[in-house]
Amino acid sequence: MRVVIQRVKSSQVTVNGEIVGKVGRGLNLLVGIANTDTDVEIDWMVRKCLELRLFPDAEGDDRWQKSVQEIGGDLLVVSQFTLYGDCRKGRRPSFDRSAAPQSAEDLYNRFVTKLRASGLQVETGKFGAMMQVTIENDGPVTLLLEKEAI
Repeated sequence: MRVVIQRVKSSQVTVNGEIVGKVGRGLNLLVGIANTDTDVEIDWMVRKCLELRLFPDAEGDDRWQKSVQEIGGDLLVVSQFTLYGDCRKGRRPSFDRSAAPQSAEDLYNRFVTKLRASGLQVETGKFGAMMQVTIENDGPVTLLLEKEAI
């Protein structure tokens, strides 16, 4: 499983001209599911996304002391199968490591459900849709989290 985690001032996702998810201060999560992912990877990733200290303790403080949970931030979760695009050969990415749509959607929904159990506001895009994501990155802070099945 791969997640591009971005600290944001705000973020929104639009499908067919309609805003389907919108958040304020918090995290934008672009989520890729591998064909080997299970609940083990989902649980690890949920914990990491909620507990990583990515926010300053006070205004003007540069040190990251607080997690999204500790600040009561929002989460926007967007499915992103292209995170498993392999561009090492040829001119067209291979998506052999991406989970099949049905399996990926099931695991993605479990990921979202577990994030919502935190009590934070969690918004999503629309799985499998062509989406436009607007991100006001704060910092900018962008990290790649990865948990591979063993």
